[in-house]
Amino acid sequence: MAHTVRDRDKLLTRVRRLKGQMEAVERALVAEKPCGEVLQLLASIRGALSGLTGEVMQGHLHEHVVHAASEAEREAAAEELAEVLRTYIR
Repeated sequence: MAHTVRDRDKLLTRVRRLKGQMEAVERALVAEKPCGEVLQLLASIRGALSGLTGEVMQGHLHEHVVHAASEAEREAAAEELAEVLRTYIR
């Protein structure tokens, strides 16, 4: 069973929390809150998204690279992770 399936409930909880944080930004903008408050909300979202991304990456690394069924699967999973990292750090 894939790590995202096994950890689905925990991951979905984090996604739902992110949705709530995005809605808070929308409410703040509609209410014309000061930019400092909006920036704080955005920083919180970025941290939460980075945490979720890190958790999924860690699961991918552990399950598909460290414990790969074959060398070919390990290489494919490592390349997949490398591509995601290239996109992530841009």
